[in-house]
Amino acid sequence: MVGFALIGCGRIARRYVELLGREKIRQGKLVAVCDIKAEKACAVGEAAQVPWFEDLREMMAEVGQAVDVVCILTESGNHARHCLELAPYGKHIVVEKPMALTLDDADAMMAACDRAGVRLFVVKQNRYNLPVQKLREALDAGRFGRLVMGTVRVRWSRGQAYYDQDAWRGTWAMDGGVFTNQASHHVDLLEWMLGEPMSVFAKARTALVDIETEDTGVALIQFRNGALGVIEATTATRPKDLEGSLSIMGQKGTVEIGGFAVNKMRTWEFSEPRPEDEEIIEKYQQNPPNVYGFGHRAFMNHVVESLRSDTPALVDGLEGRKSLELISAIYESIETGREVHLRFQPKRCRLGARNGERGVESGPS
Repeated sequence: MVGFALIGCGRIARRYVELLGREKIRQGKLVAVCDIKAEKACAVGEAAQVPWFEDLREMMAEVGQAVDVVCILTESGNHARHCLELAPYGKHIVVEKPMALTLDDADAMMAACDRAGVRLFVVKQNRYNLPVQKLREALDAGRFGRLVMGTVRVRWSRGQAYYDQDAWRGTWAMDGGVFTNQASHHVDLLEWMLGEPMSVFAKARTALVDIETEDTGVALIQFRNGALGVIEATTATRPKDLEGSLSIMGQKGTVEIGGFAVNKMRTWEFSEPRPEDEEIIEKYQQNPPNVYGFGHRAFMNHVVESLRSDTPALVDGLEGRKSLELISAIYESIETGREVHLRFQPKRCRLGARNGERGVESGPS
């Protein structure tokens, strides 16, 4: 069995407890939880019937021998700090999205894991949604021909009460806005399908809530293969969530996946049809029907299998860094009002800045 410990007992921890604490992950089990707020750690630990701690060093000292993997579920701005603290214990790391808020932090995380000889897994659970898997299979098979355009739309609803739950929500130092938080999985999917981005131009605003960061934004991306990408992201949809979708258009076909979280096949059309096409819309019309927890279960099973068989991770640190670089470039464009070319060194991007600091110009743009 692979033993898992959780660092951070907020909302997302419930999903991990549901999977690991109830033996829904093959050869994986929950062995401990930790949170600096004792009441949160106690509630999660007692619900899962595992030891709970307020200090990660104390946890590793007492139950470290039973821990093989530590899942970092803390605020995004603390992911890097906790990864750097935990890697020297020789335990593999699973980190929730985004892996960090700055590229320097992401690089430091990978370096720390390399030095300690441990694996770093970045959670991108929507890659495991079955319609997304079918789309990727069609892409790998060359069914689209030359890629033309890809679009992701995140039209969700998050009111002021959501951001007021925790002081870190909607801050530059610990969270970022809709691009970093709610849309980060969709940015990852667009890049996974269309490949390496060359440049991005973006606009954003804070429309309906009182937070530091944006709740609404759009971005236009030029990919190296010539395709264009569009990201539309907002948490200002009212009165309720509308969709989280992905569309890919090519020379020979079009696929659109909708639903709340990229889980409903809406369009599957190719100019060179195959026999299996007739049943794909019906079979993957809404799969999974209840998206909550589905991708995480597939992801965690992948982590266990990857460790047990010593096979590559679908999303390791380098793969997780790709979407962070694109998101950082989006913020750089928002701040400068200019098209930003990748690879780039952030100068004005505020993501991850603490104490109200802004990026500092270090040379010509």
